Amino acid sequence: MLARDLLEALAGGEAVSGAALARQAGVTRAAVWKQIESLRLKGVPVEARVGGGYRLPWRTELLEAASIRAQLPPELAHDLGLLEVHWDIDSTSSELQRRQHTLDDNSIVIGEMQSAGRGRRGRPWLSPPGMNLYLSMLKRFDNGFAAMSGLSLAVGVILMRTLDDLGVRTAGLKWPNDVLAGNAKLAGILVELSGEYLGPCSAIIGIGVNIRLPDSLHELAEQPITDLAALRGGEPPGRNLVAATLIRHLVDGLRAFERHGFAGFVDDYAQYDLLKGEPLRIFGAQNEFTGTGDGVDARGALRVIRDDGQAVAIDSADVSVRKQGRP
Repeated sequence: MLARDLLEALAGGEAVSGAALARQAGVTRAAVWKQIESLRLKGVPVEARVGGGYRLPWRTELLEAASIRAQLPPELAHDLGLLEVHWDIDSTSSELQRRQHTLDDNSIVIGEMQSAGRGRRGRPWLSPPGMNLYLSMLKRFDNGFAAMSGLSLAVGVILMRTLDDLGVRTAGLKWPNDVLAGNAKLAGILVELSGEYLGPCSAIIGIGVNIRLPDSLHELAEQPITDLAALRGGEPPGRNLVAATLIRHLVDGLRAFERHGFAGFVDDYAQYDLLKGEPLRIFGAQNEFTGTGDGVDARGALRVIRDDGQAVAIDSADVSVRKQGRP
């Protein structure tokens, strides 16, 4: 029995005996137990029931490419390139990087889990199977790096539109690429560019969304985290629906970015900006200072009014921005 098959057998949230799982897979109960332990090591909270049997503490839904495509508008599904769902992958963005020269525009790779998922500045992204969404998209542009300013912020707006469609309206954007709800991280964005400064280039857009997090991940995370389940009263939307809704908004939103750049997203970004008017501490490689957030400019740079009254714009990915009073 493979770990994926076991997770699928437990997806209904009901207890299933080890003997039944062994009969279903044609393996020994010891083999089932080994796969149970493998899932637990990956962060899946498989419970052993008194009197026998295993269960998950909630219902879940495994990701399926066919199910995701079926939930897209027909014309949009036709415009997609590759749509792959992997059970286990090092990183969805790394997979697109390896294959980007042979893939069509709007190609998408999704992972049930990632062994080397990463966020901004190389930070690891916790990626257990069956719980969240780890998705990367390859998007080609004709105008080069010069026209890509603010792309990650535009993707943040696209992600907020997705959440709104899913009934989550209590989140906001922390520059440059985090989605927070109640000061806890709900989702993250990582955009990686390659190509020519003034000519054709490609963006690999990686997005991780927390749909359902077990207590163990809260303990492992280096910051407060939250999920769609918590923001929707314990019942998150289906994972395939989350993926399809995000893909729909990505395709539509990136078309708008091609036409208008970040200028077409500035007003919407302001609606979700969690740093505007907030006291901030800016940490950089060379210096540190405090000030007040003043929104973002047309390039997507963070505007800050320093405590000495000087207005500055920050567009370096090598800085950290924190609200004053927070660790």
